[in-house]
Amino acid sequence: MKRLYSAIAVIGLLSSANINAEESLVKERVEVELATADLPFVITPHKVNYFLPVTYNPDPNMDPFTEDAVLNPYSLDEFEAKFQISFKFPIWYNIFGDNGHLFFAYTNQSYWQVYNKDTSSPFRETNHEPEVFLMFNNDWKIGSVTNSFWGVGAVHQSNGKAGPLSRSWNRLYATMIFDAGPLAFSTKVWWRIPEDKKTDPNQASGDDNPNIEDYVGRAEFVGVYGIDAHRFTLTLKTNLEDIDRGSAEVTWSYPIVGNLRFYTQYFNGYGESLIDYDYHNQRIGIGISLNDML
Repeated sequence: MKRLYSAIAVIGLLSSANINAEESLVKERVEVELATADLPFVITPHKVNYFLPVTYNPDPNMDPFTEDAVLNPYSLDEFEAKFQISFKFPIWYNIFGDNGHLFFAYTNQSYWQVYNKDTSSPFRETNHEPEVFLMFNNDWKIGSVTNSFWGVGAVHQSNGKAGPLSRSWNRLYATMIFDAGPLAFSTKVWWRIPEDKKTDPNQASGDDNPNIEDYVGRAEFVGVYGIDAHRFTLTLKTNLEDIDRGSAEVTWSYPIVGNLRFYTQYFNGYGESLIDYDYHNQRIGIGISLNDML
């Protein structure tokens, strides 16, 4: 069971205890997970759960809303709130003897024009991301680095809108997670499931966002560094061809009280949200999180 819960620990992304520079992020994460493993009403986070009441984007993307703004003129504020809710639960443990664990996860990321009183403070964009994935324990070593886990999955992402504002795509992915003491990192590559080209923007079926992988990317690298209670995270996405595409995101968090952490985030690149998949954004935000990557 310890190997099983160690797998849950790394991909669960719950808030972790203080970690000294010489200790392992993965080891500490396992201990936290084991402490709550038998509690019947515990919901395990999948990605980071955070609320940023203030974010600043110097050049918000009005292009998708141009047609709507002709009938009802409005503009987007540079300041808005951003939050993410993400959780997962197991479907089947130990599919292959004592290994292979199947999970379902759901992530909701929203952008809220809360300070835009002229337009009744609308939600500018909300992305829904259900996924199912299979994770395996592993113990491959390269020097002091351990490939602790690997997995495969399928993910759907959509903004739940219709017509010209509709955005969605489906992917299959493979991922590997590595442990190097106070440093943990993961790599992920994906393949987009093809869709037919739309003949009309209002058509229900078909490709909502052609060439999204050229902008958002085809691969991802995530690095997490922990020292004491600080967490520093770097996320890079790339299309493996054009250095001017993809994105970079940097975060820092520190515990303030209980499970709450002070959380800061900086994003630069394409695909922060689906509506902006082909638009270059810069954003900085400040707020709180319930957990960090590890």
